[in-house]
Amino acid sequence: MDQTVLFRLAVFAVLLLIMAGWEFLLPYRTGAGQSRGRRWLTNFSLMICGAALSRFTIGAAMIIAASYAQGRGWGLLPMLGLPAPVAVVLAIIGLDCAVYWQHRFTHMFDVLWRFHRVHHVDPGFDVSTAVRFHPLEIAVSAAYKAAFVVVLGADAWAVVIYETLLSSFALFNHGNVHLPRLIDQTLRGLFVTPDMHRIHHSAVMVETNSNYGNILSLWDRIFASYTDKSRENDREMTIGLNEFRDRESQSLVGSLWLPFRSKPRHPASPAATAGGIGDKQQRKDR
Repeated sequence: MDQTVLFRLAVFAVLLLIMAGWEFLLPYRTGAGQSRGRRWLTNFSLMICGAALSRFTIGAAMIIAASYAQGRGWGLLPMLGLPAPVAVVLAIIGLDCAVYWQHRFTHMFDVLWRFHRVHHVDPGFDVSTAVRFHPLEIAVSAAYKAAFVVVLGADAWAVVIYETLLSSFALFNHGNVHLPRLIDQTLRGLFVTPDMHRIHHSAVMVETNSNYGNILSLWDRIFASYTDKSRENDREMTIGLNEFRDRESQSLVGSLWLPFRSKPRHPASPAATAGGIGDKQQRKDR
């Protein structure tokens, strides 16, 4: 278990440096949001808080769940008697679908949105946004994924590979970078790209409630939540939540307290996902 943690940390650190360097040399959006220093301080502080909470609670829940289920022959995949490589691939695909729905649920239910909006209040969009999550959301996410590991009967190595891919794609998809359109559209046929995920961080609520995918883009297409392009030029589109642009919401303490502030809205309600009606609802919620 210690070796898998070190492996994931090493991959995370290398990709973080690569994406940060790419953003520094070829930033796609400039001058958007707050200064990078202040944002990075808050975002990476939240990451440390989340890591600390996981370390002393259910940080290894998915690996433990995989080992427990495997030792008892539980889960859908063991019942099929598939070759190990095929079972690993199917487990990764199954977990990615489960996490797609987890993400979508956080936009559908008020109690979950209270915590997930910590991720969305970031007025900028870069690699640091990938680690901006409330620690309690991280803990709930770990428990949710562990449950699906048991349901699938996923192998422990499938879990390690999936979690490594998930964090890697999170860093890539939140990058303040841009791919040539032909490359971007080709990759989008299967994977989530930065230009696709940036739309999910738009301040326009009907765009926020789309493009929930993490690794595979096909879930948004299958479940009708795909948005191809933003209403605004994506170099100039407004990022974040308009009702939380105060300085307090951007600080570490303010971010930790954010779930308990104000009345939450129901961002994925029918009114919030119906074009102009959604815009009207958004203005009302402000």
